[in-house]
Amino acid sequence: MQRLLRNALAAVCAAACFASVPDDMGAEDRGRMVASFEEVWATVRDKHYDPTLGGMDWQGVHDSYRPRIERAGSQEEGRNIINEMLGLLGQTHISVIPASAYSDLEDRDKGDSSPGVDVRVLGTKAIVAAVEAGSPAETAGIASGWEILCVDGKPVAPIIQRIGESYSNSTLKHLLLARAVADLLTGPMDDPVEVGFLHGDENITATLGRAEPRGERVTFGNMPTQHFWVETRTTEDDVRIIRFNIWLSPESVAKAFANLMAKAESAKGYIVDLRGNPGGIGGMAMGAAGWFTSQKGLKLGTTYMREATLKFVVLPRPRATNAPLAILVDGLSGSTSEIFAGGMQDLGRARVFGTHTAGAALPSAFSRLPNGDGFQYIIANYISEGGKPLEGLGVVPDVMVEPTQEDLLAGKDPVLDSAVAWIMEQSTEHAETVDGAEGP
Repeated sequence: MQRLLRNALAAVCAAACFASVPDDMGAEDRGRMVASFEEVWATVRDKHYDPTLGGMDWQGVHDSYRPRIERAGSQEEGRNIINEMLGLLGQTHISVIPASAYSDLEDRDKGDSSPGVDVRVLGTKAIVAAVEAGSPAETAGIASGWEILCVDGKPVAPIIQRIGESYSNSTLKHLLLARAVADLLTGPMDDPVEVGFLHGDENITATLGRAEPRGERVTFGNMPTQHFWVETRTTEDDVRIIRFNIWLSPESVAKAFANLMAKAESAKGYIVDLRGNPGGIGGMAMGAAGWFTSQKGLKLGTTYMREATLKFVVLPRPRATNAPLAILVDGLSGSTSEIFAGGMQDLGRARVFGTHTAGAALPSAFSRLPNGDGFQYIIANYISEGGKPLEGLGVVPDVMVEPTQEDLLAGKDPVLDSAVAWIMEQSTEHAETVDGAEGP
């Protein structure tokens, strides 16, 4: 998902600077690039939820960018020009995705291979938030809480400073910061990367291999193949937890929820952990919400398209539970994760823990362009059940909890701990109420 998200966010990143490159496009390639430009431009004109595009002169934009596309010296330069044009809209979920993204995962020597390090930026430091079990990083002894200083000799501090300053007031800041560092770690399969860490007062340089990301490969529509995983576990006090990395593979997610709901009457409560989950299939949020309410007629929010509206109606399950529900989010939770968390929060059905989400919640679709690239484009605006847009605003947790570097070094998860404590507190209060009602 990292590659897909990087390209989906390209439209809101700083405009690219193009160096002089040799012209490596023949007449046919150039024709396909121009045709792709025209299709992108026309798709925005015809399918964007706002026909006025906020008052932008879209025809004038076309006339300004068309000559640059005709002079582009490479597919990459042409793609960057189109993404720069899309960036004028100032919205997420709209960008061109390189054709290579559709084949990288089929070639194990390419793609999103990594050492297995999950990164968050805390303050001005790139911190290892988690290490994947069995990964090259775990084998090398890397642990949560270590600070990443440089990757292949490139310091990360200047990158963090530039992005932090550029997006200081944006809900996307934490997502962009984490992805920028993760991108440095990502590369071809089995191509080692040299990473400089700070652990306490000790500088450690480790050469880490790269391995295929965790999970099964799944596809949906015109989206590139992604790696998907889902996991569940139950605490000793029967608090049940589900976590998955992306809203894909509906059958697998539904099966995991079904297993978690077995003998639901004995559960103290449930936790849906959406930290780091950037979204996926929006409709899956409706099915997931249905596990936690038997009430009909509820909705998470509404999408407004150019000529229609679509309500995110909750679909109650036969075995729905009314047990306490906590949802965990952070700055990397986006799109469908925000729709689910914000919707359940607005309905008063869940308590949200963690940090502010990414504010990247516009419904979108994918198509393939004449040159083989993919195109993700906006088709609707989403308004939560509470009446506010999530794009650019995000979900504000009911309980703000942000792990510190000290927490990670100690192996602690204060966000999860806070959610479990709240569930146990709710369970105790419920038991006391029942006892009091049944007393003499």
